[in-house]
Order: sequence, then structure tokens, then C-alpha cells
Amino acid sequence: MIDHARISEALRDLVFEPRLELDEALDKYYAPGYTHRSDGTSLDRAEFAEMVARTRSRIAGGTVTVLDELRDGSTYAERHVFEITMVDGSTQRREISIFGSLAEDGRFQELSETGFSVGPDEPR
Repeated sequence: MIDHARISEALRDLVFEPRLELDEALDKYYAPGYTHRSDGTSLDRAEFAEMVARTRSRIAGGTVTVLDELRDGSTYAERHVFEITMVDGSTQRREISIFGSLAEDGRFQELSETGFSVGPDEPR
């Protein structure tokens, strides 16, 4: 397994540069009891998997730039900017802040995230 999960690697494997099947990527980074909270909406692992599958089918590619990342024991925090191109050609650029915890095996146990759109001329 991995020392500990990193959200940038998970994003690359899940949606930006998917080289793994969805279930394999989910199992690599997310513990069986994983919970995900985004801007106040909570999803269990099955609901998260459904959301990722929908998102994966709409994204042509993307990049992630890590701005800050901390791990203290099982506590994890990270801030990044992602830039994506959708299959319809539209683009998005967002800054995301994530706080959560890691399971004993190093995979994500729970994450809470919030973010905002970043204009093309705003610094990272």
C-alpha cells in the first residue's frame, strides 16, 4: 500500500489522468468507510464513487498544483489549485482547501473540502 494518501495523486488517478479503473483508484486512496463533505454536503463512499464516475466522464483532462500540504499523525490538510478542461471544451480553475483524517493504513478516512473559482489572471 502507500505510506499515506495525497489528494493531488488521488485527483490525477481518479479524474485528471486516469490510468486505473475507478474501483482500483478508489481502493488505492480511500478507506472502506470513507466519508466526503464538500461545501456542506456529505457523501458516503458509495455516493462519492458515483459522483466521481459522473465527474470522470465529463473531464477531458486537468492539472493540480499543490499550494500547501500538512500531515500530523492521522490529520491531513491540503490546499491546491486545479485547472480542468471538460469534454465540451469549457475550462474551470478552482482553489480548494481540504481538511480530514487518514485511516491506519494511510488511506483517506474522511475529508471536508471547500473552494472557490479563480480567474485566469489571479496568481496561484
